[in-house]
Amino acid sequence: MAGLRGFGNMSHYTASKWGLTGLTKSLAIELAPHGIRVNSIHPTGVNTPMNDGLAFLEGATPEEIAERSAGNLLPVPWIEPADVVEAVLFLASDRARYITGTQLVIDAGLLTR
Repeated sequence: MAGLRGFGNMSHYTASKWGLTGLTKSLAIELAPHGIRVNSIHPTGVNTPMNDGLAFLEGATPEEIAERSAGNLLPVPWIEPADVVEAVLFLASDRARYITGTQLVIDAGLLTR
């Protein structure tokens, strides 16, 4: 999500994600004449072991970290890795053959909040 909106106390991380968004759009322009599509995926928090490490550093549980940081509209603290995998498979498939230069948001409503 940091590639689509700002986050306090995360300027360095957010800047790198905005760079990815710009790279996606620029590469889509450059590679379209060769039939190559370029897109980026922007998930909300994902249920991975990284959550455990962050929780340990902050002296909290992974669930507490998710509830404090995500702010999803849908009542989930994070999404599952399989949700991201399905999005990648869709974008790599022929069903997405005319999708390029875009950002696919899998955010459980976070950007709408």
